[in-house]
Amino acid sequence: MKYVSINLAEMNWSAEDSSTPLYVQLYQYMKKEISTGRWQDQARLPSVRKLADFLGMSTTPVEMAYQQLLAEGFILSRPRSGYFVQKLTDTPVPIPAEPPPPQGRQLPRHRSYRYDFHMSKNDYEHFPLTEWRKTYNRVLQEEQVSDLLFYGDPQGEEGLRYEIAKYARSMRGVSCSPEQVVIGSDPYPLLELLCRLLRPYGKDIAVENPGYPQYPELFRQSGYSIHPISLQAGGLDQQSLRASGATFVTVSPSHQFPTGKIMPVSQRLDLLQWAKECGGFIIEDDYDGEFRYYGRPIPCLQGLVSDSRVIYLGGFAQVLSPSLGIQYMILPSILLEEYHHLKHHLFVECTASRIHQRTLERFMQDGFVDRHLRKMITILRKKHDTLISSIRKHFGDRAVVSGTGAGFHLILSLQHPSPEAELQAAAEDQGIRVHSIAYTYDQKPEHAGNPNHKREFIVGFAGIKEEDIDEGIRRLANCWL
Repeated sequence: MKYVSINLAEMNWSAEDSSTPLYVQLYQYMKKEISTGRWQDQARLPSVRKLADFLGMSTTPVEMAYQQLLAEGFILSRPRSGYFVQKLTDTPVPIPAEPPPPQGRQLPRHRSYRYDFHMSKNDYEHFPLTEWRKTYNRVLQEEQVSDLLFYGDPQGEEGLRYEIAKYARSMRGVSCSPEQVVIGSDPYPLLELLCRLLRPYGKDIAVENPGYPQYPELFRQSGYSIHPISLQAGGLDQQSLRASGATFVTVSPSHQFPTGKIMPVSQRLDLLQWAKECGGFIIEDDYDGEFRYYGRPIPCLQGLVSDSRVIYLGGFAQVLSPSLGIQYMILPSILLEEYHHLKHHLFVECTASRIHQRTLERFMQDGFVDRHLRKMITILRKKHDTLISSIRKHFGDRAVVSGTGAGFHLILSLQHPSPEAELQAAAEDQGIRVHSIAYTYDQKPEHAGNPNHKREFIVGFAGIKEEDIDEGIRRLANCWL
């Protein structure tokens, strides 16, 4: 009878000062001996009691290690005979190497910037955390938590859909019922569902160029043909749209990303007519439509005509926080039957946290969202004005500012011999984050790379402290001019 040979020196187990339980240490040692072939096939292991006595420990960790090896097929148990090494394949099973211990200071996951002009970050210091926590606790105390921990309505909680429909009508002029609202954790799962929903209507989609890069990439990956459409003074070039043969188009008409252009009502009506004529659909991205600092917010495209062929995308990433994970789309009534059919056959579940949905529902009912939004518009208006003033002071007539009056960012353009990538890298070296507009083009414009064309950058103001804006722009001007 062959017996395994246990080498205490190699075993290197420790009962003290170790975060790894004894049975795991023992299991890992035995697994390594078997996997590397050092313990022969059918060799007998010591009994649980004998090995425990030999190692000076209780029988419990030995029994647990044996049971884990048995469950994974490294050993087998024979009645009244004991445990034996199980033959593996001729090729030894590789054992992953232990990760090396951290040496010194670790690199952060995300780079930190002293002057962070992030394009879409909000000022979360003003998030109504106390009110949110109280509302969250009320949900846990007053509702059946065991129900909330399971899947809810695949379309999103009914009460929240009612509040969203009311909010969208009041704030953005959306024409809808709660039955048209579909809730998700992020734009991506909603758009992924939309890709499947629109497939019977065509395979060609037009996108704004420049525009939000997720749209062309996601639809491209889903098998659609992408038609980048350039922008004119009022937004999308509709003549090019009609010539493209597309049956779908993505637009951000109330505050075009990234240029900030506003689509005039006449062009909006033309776009709605185009969708009706070709039997297609408009995907309206209203990502920051609530944030307008002078005058009333620009009403959305979706509500201009009743029963329009517009799919409206909105959410609370900018209004509250992206970490809450609650976005929504509002489907035209013509797509509802197909949506429910697709939802049923794909076994779709809502990707947004059910507890967060119920908390947000009460949060909206109690008026906290409206109050927070009004407060943030006041705060961001000051930052918006400070940024414009600082650019004029430090850049003078060397820079042009556009896309102002709304949202979380503006566009800074300047004449410079260096490419945008080099200018952005130089700013980052000085601890300043700005974004080149170049990445928002699905199809590079003719002027790309032309040294005589102005360099364009997206400069955000919402997430940076107001007192840091002027110094950040001063340093940026020193860096570039």
